[in-house]
Amino acid sequence: MYGKAFAPEYQGALTSLSVNSSLVDVLAAGIEQLRAAERSGRRDEQARCQLAVAEAHRRLGRVADADRAWKASYRTARAAGETAAMAWALWSGGTLARQRGAFPLARRLLALAAELAERGGDVVARGYSLAGLAETGRIQGDYEAVGRLHEQLLAEARRRGEARHTVWALEGIAQMHRNTGSYDTAYALFEEAAETAGRAEDRRGHAWALRGLADIVSVRDGDTERALALLSEAEVSCRAMDLSSALAYNHKMRGNVLYRAGRHTEARAMYELALSEFRAMGEPRGEALSRLGLAKALARLGRDRAETAAELADLAEMLERAGLRHTREMVARAQAEFGVGAETEFGVGAETEFGVGAEAEFGVGAETEFGVGAETEFGVGAETEFGIGAEAVR
Repeated sequence: MYGKAFAPEYQGALTSLSVNSSLVDVLAAGIEQLRAAERSGRRDEQARCQLAVAEAHRRLGRVADADRAWKASYRTARAAGETAAMAWALWSGGTLARQRGAFPLARRLLALAAELAERGGDVVARGYSLAGLAETGRIQGDYEAVGRLHEQLLAEARRRGEARHTVWALEGIAQMHRNTGSYDTAYALFEEAAETAGRAEDRRGHAWALRGLADIVSVRDGDTERALALLSEAEVSCRAMDLSSALAYNHKMRGNVLYRAGRHTEARAMYELALSEFRAMGEPRGEALSRLGLAKALARLGRDRAETAAELADLAEMLERAGLRHTREMVARAQAEFGVGAETEFGVGAETEFGVGAEAEFGVGAETEFGVGAETEFGVGAETEFGIGAEAVR
């Protein structure tokens, strides 16, 4: 049995905020309480408020502000000797790094967050940090490496009755099944996620689950109108909560649904909208997916073949550098679809080939593997013990 969803990143004076609070309201409350904490000299409370500010900025797509806020939260928590608060700050920083496409840095920050959370006795922060590692691997296409971790985190969330984290894990596992062609399994998992989120009043999780259901309904069933209706329902929550990233992914998925239905002019408009949204928030993965959809729509609308080839080749090169294997494979399928090159290594039907055999890299019990050691500051006590690189704190 699950209780009402809660937002553990809203702490201290901000615990009254709901998981469904508008991010604009979260930001305003976070700044107000931060000023009060600064006046009272309470560093522990300052760190908690800075965390909420960082998360509001991140979800609103304000990358530079989010970067400053999580680092400030970490430094304040370190000065106060608050290990668990340090872990939460690093979780926020790692999540932001993933959002920006800096995957190696994301893994280092999230792994250190998991280690500090364990030291600080914060089981929720540890779970969120390990979930961040799992999601980073999933986004990059390393399904073999992170599949078991997703399953373990789902079991832990169910055992604790933590609805929000259960929904996240169900959606991650569902997405891997969808990407490997197991549509019925993916649909059932997205459906369970939507039902769990609905009962727990988790509007954000519900919106993401509806997006997943819309995708399956479109690709498996060819039911365009139902898919669009699901996306419209999800969009209401995205707008109510100012979920900029979720809204952009909703628009990108609407483009996918329209493209599959042969409504290429409408699809082009949605991809262009999503592309502008992702560019405004500096989210390279979403930008790449939107560029891919737009290139395909334009090709169907008669764009010069050489221009399509050049666009897809540029995308492929960028994704190769970024390490986004699954998205890179999607580009290869588009190249094959339009007969414009490289359908070899990442050819059609290769959805399951991305397991890297590195289960230890993301495996349970390996939280301390990333970023422990050699780079520079950010240490707990001894600043060389947990160095994760100067780029993280400048």
